[in-house]
Amino acid sequence: MQMNTPSQRRIRLTRRGRLALIAVGAVVAGTAVAVPLLSPDSPEEKPTSLVIREGWRASQIYAAVDKVLALPAGTTRKALPTANLNLPIDADGNPEGYLFPATYALGEHPTPRALLTRMVETANKKFNGAPIAAGAQRNAMNVYQAVTVASIVQAEAATKADMGKVARVVFNRLERGMPLQMDSTINYALNRSSLKATVRDTRIESPYNSYQRMGLPPTPIDSPGEDAMRAAINPPPGDWLYFVTIKPGDTRFTADYAEHQRNMAEFNKYQQSAKPSRSPSKPR
Repeated sequence: MQMNTPSQRRIRLTRRGRLALIAVGAVVAGTAVAVPLLSPDSPEEKPTSLVIREGWRASQIYAAVDKVLALPAGTTRKALPTANLNLPIDADGNPEGYLFPATYALGEHPTPRALLTRMVETANKKFNGAPIAAGAQRNAMNVYQAVTVASIVQAEAATKADMGKVARVVFNRLERGMPLQMDSTINYALNRSSLKATVRDTRIESPYNSYQRMGLPPTPIDSPGEDAMRAAINPPPGDWLYFVTIKPGDTRFTADYAEHQRNMAEFNKYQQSAKPSRSPSKPR
């Protein structure tokens, strides 16, 4: 994520803590995971189930359905207008965030419409219960907004343990009238999975540009899991406004910009000491 102050040279902070100086989370493409129907020796193995991973975007899920059903690319996306999915009014027909991550049995005659319908039905069961509705209300949100927060948490948090604090950062920034400045929303706008966001990226015209637009993005940016959803409706108390992952397992949250700068300096030192062949751990 990126967090700026008006009076100082501003720092862009990605989910993994990359630093860039600017003038003003991450989702990794997934593939269908199938369980074979026949024995490994059979020449005609067919999948029996499809695993949808937490943090996948709708576009990734469409591609996974096409692949597991051996359909031409784009078939599942084209099925959306006639799928009649039971989505919230706020979604305006966009199932992003409501294609719930889980394992789905394919059955005898699987179709894109049937699979998408079951994903949305599962999401509605998970999200529309009293605990989620009450939690959203406590945070002055409706359920759809809570799912949107959860999707950002899913993309930005380095670990499950960080999810609650990331959610609290989102709420703290919203309450203070600060832009969220999350790289995960920029990546969503650009339909990519990069760990970097450039100055040019942060200037794109998009409702998902949380550097320039205030408030939440108009829709979720991925399919959050139950852990991210719990974090979004019940974040721990705290005054954090900034966070950076210094190295795997060491994410630091603070409300003090000067401390954040020191954390960034430590992050840079760690990066410089790392071997050139070292690559950053991938987002989940």
